[in-house]
Amino acid sequence: MMHTYLCPRMPKFISFRQGSSSVLFWSVISAAFIGPGTVTTCSKAGASFEMSLLWALLFSTLATILLQELAARVNMATGKNLGEIMSIKYQSKKASSRIPGFLFLAVSFGCAAYQAGNILGAVSGLRLLSPFPSFAFTLVIGILCFILLWKGTVGQVARFMGALLVIMGIIFLYIAVQVGPALGGLLKGSLLPTIPAGSGSLIIGLIGTTIVPYNLFLASGVQKQQSLSSMRLGIAIAVGIGGLISMAILISGTLLSGEYSYALLSGAIQEHTGKMGSVFFALGLFAAGFSSAITAPLAAAVCGQSFFRTASPESWSENGKYYKMTWIAVLLVGVLFGFMNVSPVPAILAAQGINGLLLPLVCIAIYLATRDQGMMPMEYRHRPWLDKVYLFIIWVTCFLGLYNIQKSTLNIFGIQGLTETKLILISASLGAAFVLLLNQDQERSRHQAGN
Repeated sequence: MMHTYLCPRMPKFISFRQGSSSVLFWSVISAAFIGPGTVTTCSKAGASFEMSLLWALLFSTLATILLQELAARVNMATGKNLGEIMSIKYQSKKASSRIPGFLFLAVSFGCAAYQAGNILGAVSGLRLLSPFPSFAFTLVIGILCFILLWKGTVGQVARFMGALLVIMGIIFLYIAVQVGPALGGLLKGSLLPTIPAGSGSLIIGLIGTTIVPYNLFLASGVQKQQSLSSMRLGIAIAVGIGGLISMAILISGTLLSGEYSYALLSGAIQEHTGKMGSVFFALGLFAAGFSSAITAPLAAAVCGQSFFRTASPESWSENGKYYKMTWIAVLLVGVLFGFMNVSPVPAILAAQGINGLLLPLVCIAIYLATRDQGMMPMEYRHRPWLDKVYLFIIWVTCFLGLYNIQKSTLNIFGIQGLTETKLILISASLGAAFVLLLNQDQERSRHQAGN
């Protein structure tokens, strides 16, 4: 029997209005992963290894596009969000009431931990422009985030994030152009993967700061009525712009060497590009922190809605009490740490471990849903050769998750026995073994279904 696989043909014409609307809507994904952590990681990579790690950003951008498209496509095909799909795929009767709660708490904890960094990053950007107290900036940012989340729908917030992303992109691209990188260095760094000595953690950071689990919940939970082609175009362009911004930040970081801080990087940019460059950097850092400070609480609320909307639709609607309580709690955590003006390093390390465990599970759930004949209509499946691509991406997420879990565990217990190289090798081997077993199980299931 011949099967038809979804490799959708783009329509002959998508209006500019449709295309721009889709890009703005899906820009919430890019705004979510470009935060102060991305600014720090990318600029550090540029300061330490110049442009030799651009390939890691190119890979993670392409992987993010594929995973976000897959999450959105599964939602369009099944009418189910990611939380409902994971409940169907992984809940046993005994654990049915526990697994959704655990995953929701894991995502919410990660969002709350990173929210603290988002607020502090936005404040750091403003502090580069003005000597006003951090307390005042934190309060203003917290109030603005609250108003936008309370008054706006998901679609309105997404469009606002899209506009902010465009501004942020212009800022960092301006700085990158002023740096004037050599074309040969750009092509070599982007297309020729290299792993310079001591770059392992930064490579993992560059990939991990782009492929994040709560963005996949956003992709399956903020769907709107649009065609498949418009969805794919919107995700590809929006995430692609986000990847381009990350690369521009990395190029900006090449101006600095040695000790790293926002102030030192701002000074280096000013020395090379003039006062306007340093002002743009401060505004870009603020925009990165502010946009992520809105999307992190939103992501936690959408995740809760994804898991619990069926049981309590009114409470988990966009105006429901549990939905609002979730994003308010995440926002308050960030504001609280902003008032204390400290970096919640232990919480972020723990969040990395939890999110590292969650990301492969989310990716696997989406992948298996596309292979489930009872859940995913045949016409919405992808071509068979793409399975190999998705399995490779799953291996990378397993590797990242295992690395973060091991590193976090070792840090918590103060164990220094394993070097970075050994951690990477162990994580890569375990991830490869897991993906191999997953593939064999899928082939066995497909063979049994065929018989």
